[in-house]
Amino acid sequence: MGLFSKSKTKPFLQEIEDRRTIYSTETTISISDKELEDMIEHIIKYTPSAFNSQSTRIVLLLNDQHHKFWDNTKTVLKDVMGPDRDFAPTEQRIDGFKHAYGTILYFEDEDVIKGLQEQMPNYADNFANWSVQTNAMHQFAIWTALSSKGIGASLQHYNPLVDQITTQSFDIPASWKLVAQMPFGDIREQAGEKEIQPTDNRFIVKK
Repeated sequence: MGLFSKSKTKPFLQEIEDRRTIYSTETTISISDKELEDMIEHIIKYTPSAFNSQSTRIVLLLNDQHHKFWDNTKTVLKDVMGPDRDFAPTEQRIDGFKHAYGTILYFEDEDVIKGLQEQMPNYADNFANWSVQTNAMHQFAIWTALSSKGIGASLQHYNPLVDQITTQSFDIPASWKLVAQMPFGDIREQAGEKEIQPTDNRFIVKK
């Protein structure tokens, strides 16, 4: 049997439905760090990728490292916005992401992508897009797995503004390109109602 017992989990489609963007989180989580790490590692191992490239890279930031990332983000954004703009709303938003248990950073290893482009030049133009798709699958799988444990998360994109300071602060390999950031923690405030458009013009069946 795999890492997770199917008998103790909700149906897969229900897990997908329950996953929501949660901005208001606690600084705690309902599982141990070990279980969290095992869950992410399991997903990294078994999430598909184009040509089995396995190009996605993930960094889990906890404790002071998590705080450091969002403090760095605040510093960069304050500098970019300059002294003439009101920084208070942005600061409040960043502090909201900091008020979480941790942050997951999603990267793509550009050396892997370049290597595939050189090996298969006929597909060279596609590998960058396939890489993004691979990363998105990791994001969704981890996000849904967190949700299944009652842990809320949101997906943020402060790259490329924070790329350089992140690489320097956390000793990230130069070939790793930052794609997204996911702060997470126990749910402090549930998401509101979500408007779902009819699927009539989004789903076509041909028989």
